[in-house]
Amino acid sequence: MALSTKGRRGYAAGALALAAALTLTACGSDTGSSSGTTSANATAAGGAKLVQPGKLTVCTNIPYEPFQFKDASGKIVGFDVDIVDLAAKKLGVTQEIVDIDFAVIKSGAAMASNKCDVAAAGMTITPERQKNIDFSVPYFDATQALLAKKGTGAKSLEDVKAKGLKLGAQASTTGLDYVKGQGFDPTEYADSSKELLALQAGQSDVIIQDLPVVLTWLKKPDIAAKFELIGSLDTGEQYGIGLKKGSDPVLLKTINDEITKAKQDGTYEKIYVKWFGKKPGELG
Repeated sequence: MALSTKGRRGYAAGALALAAALTLTACGSDTGSSSGTTSANATAAGGAKLVQPGKLTVCTNIPYEPFQFKDASGKIVGFDVDIVDLAAKKLGVTQEIVDIDFAVIKSGAAMASNKCDVAAAGMTITPERQKNIDFSVPYFDATQALLAKKGTGAKSLEDVKAKGLKLGAQASTTGLDYVKGQGFDPTEYADSSKELLALQAGQSDVIIQDLPVVLTWLKKPDIAAKFELIGSLDTGEQYGIGLKKGSDPVLLKTINDEITKAKQDGTYEKIYVKWFGKKPGELG
């Protein structure tokens, strides 16, 4: 997503976010649950400073398939997980995933309070977020999509408004910001799974969500049978890996270098095809 104020996940009040961050729990993707913050003095290969020895601690918000979600075994997997693993391997550490509320991530509180080293949560780079977060180079170009129950006859946001359809959006996201900017007052849902459940229950007629997430939902026969993609919104967004403001330069450089290298040597394309079934630029 080119820098934009539109797209996925968007501000809890700083004090509330910091308070929430103090009560976060963790679940590991590879090594089990984290017991919480230690100190920011642990070092990895090249001198990168980490909050836990031997681990790159990553804040995310699940489920957000295919970027991060639990597989049948309970392990957290996804596109974001594989991208961060590139940096973790370069540093000679394992990735430890902390599942927390997205508002705490996008406010920067999670990293500021040393709950994690980085955030990989399908997070759009925006000027507002850059006030509190340092971002890596972009690692994913994204756009928004509208998912609706079949038979609405709507093909655009204009149709949603004209037909008086009920619109839903995920709280704290750029998708929410986008439709609000278009004059909508959508019902907000805490995460993507609750947003989808609201659509299935008829609480919303249409929801806005990142296109890759919507396409993943539509791969499931029970969802494809009742719901349809009615439009995409090219909001020019890009995801970035988030770090604490004033981040450790070694850690930031390692992440940037690994993303850049992966795009050059074909590794990025392999990861992309693995999770989206198409090459970069072909998703829509």
